[in-house]
Amino acid sequence: MSRYSDDALLAAELADAADAITVARFRAQNLQVSAKPDRTPVTDADTAVEDAIRGLLAERRPSDGIAGEERGGSIAAPGRVWVLDPIDGTKNFLRGVPVWATLIALLEDGVPVVGMVTAPMLGSRWWASQGGGAWRRDAAGEQKLSVSQVPELSDAYVSTTDLNSWTEHRTQEAYLALTRRCWETRAFGDFWQHCLVAEGALEIAAEPVVNPWDVAAAQVLVTEAGGRFTDLDGAARFDRGSALSTNGLVHDAALEHLRRR
Repeated sequence: MSRYSDDALLAAELADAADAITVARFRAQNLQVSAKPDRTPVTDADTAVEDAIRGLLAERRPSDGIAGEERGGSIAAPGRVWVLDPIDGTKNFLRGVPVWATLIALLEDGVPVVGMVTAPMLGSRWWASQGGGAWRRDAAGEQKLSVSQVPELSDAYVSTTDLNSWTEHRTQEAYLALTRRCWETRAFGDFWQHCLVAEGALEIAAEPVVNPWDVAAAQVLVTEAGGRFTDLDGAARFDRGSALSTNGLVHDAALEHLRRR
C-alpha cells in the first residue's frame, strides 16, 4: 500500500466536491466568462471549484501549501503543496464540449506523489499515488492501468493539444517530423491524452507549452502506470514549460525529434 493512500482518498473527496460544481455549471446559460492577462478564459466555475477545494484543504490539511491556477501560490515551497487546476480544458467547458477535467496533485518537496484527474462528463476518473500504481474508474468499474508495450515509433499513436502552439513555442516541423514517423496522430488534447498514455491507448502525448498545474497530476499517473514523463528536453520535471508522456519504450526516439537543437 502506498504511504500516500490517505492523501489519495482525500484527493477523491476533493474531486467529488469539484464535480458537484462543474457538472451543475456545464452548459449553464448564465455562465460568467472573463479573460485573464494572458487572454485565456476563466469562468465562474473555475474560481468556484478552486475556492471549494481550498476550503476543504484548509480544514483537512491546514499545514499544507496550496498553489492553484486561479488563486496563485508557489509550487516551489518546501514540504507538501497541493497543486490545483480547477478546470483543465476551459475552452471546451465554455463551448459545451464535454472534454474537460479537474486536476489535483500533491507535491512533496517539489515531486508529484499523488495525482487525481476527474472528468465527470466523460464518466471517468484517473488517479495515482507514488508506490500505489495508477487507476481508472468508469462505468465498468475500477481498473489498474499499464502503459502499452509498443516498442517502435512506426507503430505508435501520438497526440498533442493544438498544432498551432508548436509554431509559437517550439517548431511545428519538429512535431510533424515525429508524426510522420508514427502510425497515427490525433489531437485529443490537454489532460486526456496523458490519461490515454497511462491507459495504454496512446504511446505519446506531447505538448510544447504547459503550466505546472496542467501536468503535475499527469506525471505521477503516467510514471505509476509504467511510463515515462519529461519535458521536451528530457528532464523528468512537470514545471519546465513543456511535457512529453510516453510508454517509455519510444520516449528517447520521440525526444530526438522534439528536443531543442
